[in-house]
Order: sequence, then structure tokens, then C-alpha cells
Amino acid sequence: MKAYPAAFHILRVGMAVTFLWVGLLILKSPEAWGGYLQPWAMGLLPVPVGQLMIGTAIFDLAVGFLLLVNVRTWVVSLLAAFHLAVVMIVSGINAVTVRDIGLFAAALALFIEDVPPSWQKRLIKA
Repeated sequence: MKAYPAAFHILRVGMAVTFLWVGLLILKSPEAWGGYLQPWAMGLLPVPVGQLMIGTAIFDLAVGFLLLVNVRTWVVSLLAAFHLAVVMIVSGINAVTVRDIGLFAAALALFIEDVPPSWQKRLIKA
């Protein structure tokens, strides 16, 4: 088992709580959270916005739980970073979503710290 600095665990748990909290908030009011989508993004949706937001909430809850229990953190943090990038693209950067820049950077930091050495070699070659 790899030894991690305390900062890794603080960042991991902090992100876990954030994803869990946001997932619960979205479940409570999915339509309201759909209002953050840019009009052009709404036209691309293959499902009603409420269903998309419920799926997003479930994804956020899963990410939060897996980060909390420290399971495959490098994979989960990479998925979280991708998700946050998509959120910033379809929502735009504003007073509400500006926090996603920090979460995106935090997710990348967790990925970099936890990625297995065998994958580091593959990523460096790419």
C-alpha cells in the first residue's frame, strides 16, 4: 500500500464531501440545476434536462463515495476532472461555477499523485 502525505487525504476527503453534497443538492432540485446549462447545450440533450441532472447527481454521489473510501482514486479523479471540464463548457464560467476551476485542478492533482507508475510511463509516452 502506497503511503500518501496528509495533504492528499485532506484534498481527497474535501473533494468527496463536495461531490456528495452537490449530488444531494441536485437530487433535491434537478430542474433548478438544469438552469445552469447554456442554451446551446440544452439543444444537444438527448433526454429531458431533469433526467440528465438526476444522472449527474448519481454520478456526483458515486464520485464522492469512491473518493471518500479511497477506491481507485486515480481513475475516479480523472473522471471527476473530465466531468468538471464538461460542466465548465456547458455552463460557462460565472459566479456559481467558478469553484469548478479549483475542483478541476484538485481532481487533476489527485490523479497525478495516485496514478500507478505503469500508467505514468504510458502517459508520458503519449
